[in-house]
Amino acid sequence: MRFLPSALRFAGLSVGLLLATSAVASEESQLIESINVYRSQLQRCAGQVSSELPPLAADPRLALSATSIGNLQQAMVTAGYPMKNVQAISLSGPRDAPSAMKAIQESFCQIVLDPQFVDVGVSRQDREWRIVVARPLLSARLGDWQAEGQKLLAELNAARTQPRQCGTQAFNATTPLAWNATLGAAAEAHARSMANNNFFDHKDRDGRTPGDRAELAGYNFQQIGENIAAGQDSVRKVVDGWLASPGHCANLMNPQFNELGAAYANDPKSDAGIYWTAMFGAQ
Repeated sequence: MRFLPSALRFAGLSVGLLLATSAVASEESQLIESINVYRSQLQRCAGQVSSELPPLAADPRLALSATSIGNLQQAMVTAGYPMKNVQAISLSGPRDAPSAMKAIQESFCQIVLDPQFVDVGVSRQDREWRIVVARPLLSARLGDWQAEGQKLLAELNAARTQPRQCGTQAFNATTPLAWNATLGAAAEAHARSMANNNFFDHKDRDGRTPGDRAELAGYNFQQIGENIAAGQDSVRKVVDGWLASPGHCANLMNPQFNELGAAYANDPKSDAGIYWTAMFGAQ
């Protein structure tokens, strides 16, 4: 048996979007790209190793003025962002995006590696930076986990019909995945465990890996892989995040996988609110 791992988240009177020069905008975009590259790789932060995370989506509503002060939650209201959770990083001194990224890695890794966050905005005025990460309120109306799992299967199969570059790996278009109920049940159990126990990891609270869970569910596999996501409230957002993440993308494009089970679970008391699991297999 072979397991292929992949993880596979100010208000006041002067809140507003930063009107920046193209040079500054370029620095902002560069910093967002650097943050997403950082999230796409396993990182050691605060004594723990992070999971590989999908990229944060740039949202202009989160690009708040770096010099504004006040209440961050009220700033989200003013900006028109229906947030569930939000956190801001303020930096003073970095001359460019690489310097800002270095400061983030050294002092704020836990914020940018938090799987609950799905959106990001960066603003800069001279050497004053503000990085805002947020999770919106869940707004999509979802069916039960089986229905959404089938939608996820359809989206992944659509993605597999096109050749794709996943980081440094090139993949040809490949055959569709077939639904497997055993993998579906195992995926639902792990999504539910993450939601109810408020964690985001391929290892469950008993230390079991995806391969362990598939085997316990009765799936006799030659290969197994797993993608997980948190915070996204629709199948489309989940798949877009995975396609933009090299490891997740490689799993879903892997021609050796021919079966899939997928599910979501939510718990309003959890940090991310909603958690997704897709299990890829070959018997």
